[in-house]
Amino acid sequence: MTDAITDDIDELIPASHISLSEPPAQKEATIEYLLDLVVESGRVDDRQAALDALLAREEETSTGVGMGIGIPHAKTAAVNRPSLAFARSNEGIDFGSMDGEPATLIFMILVPEAGGEDHLQILSSLSRALMHDDVRERLHDADDEGEVQDTLREAIA
Repeated sequence: MTDAITDDIDELIPASHISLSEPPAQKEATIEYLLDLVVESGRVDDRQAALDALLAREEETSTGVGMGIGIPHAKTAAVNRPSLAFARSNEGIDFGSMDGEPATLIFMILVPEAGGEDHLQILSSLSRALMHDDVRERLHDADDEGEVQDTLREAIA
């Protein structure tokens, strides 16, 4: 994979991986909520192992990147292809960001352990795109999953 995130947004984050409903209010519950979207699509071979990898990563360092963004992520043999999931929260969830702001846009990245550069590439491309106020605003205002995909496709291209 030369450019994991821009090759095909619809493959990386299909509509079934996008939730426009309010996620749980606690960080760990939100991570499980996002994980279950990916589990339901058949991309996770071992839910508990994937959850353990995500939570271990949270223990290492906060995945709250500031500006209302949380990006829990992990490389694990429990997933069979790079996957991204998304939820947004009106209330905000404490992801321990440096700016102290709760996360209202939450992306979860899961890539296979053998994913090489995919993990870092997805994380950096997504982080760069989310630095832009208009991208965050469009994600907050999206009326359906397709708008979320379109926003990401345009912001990351």
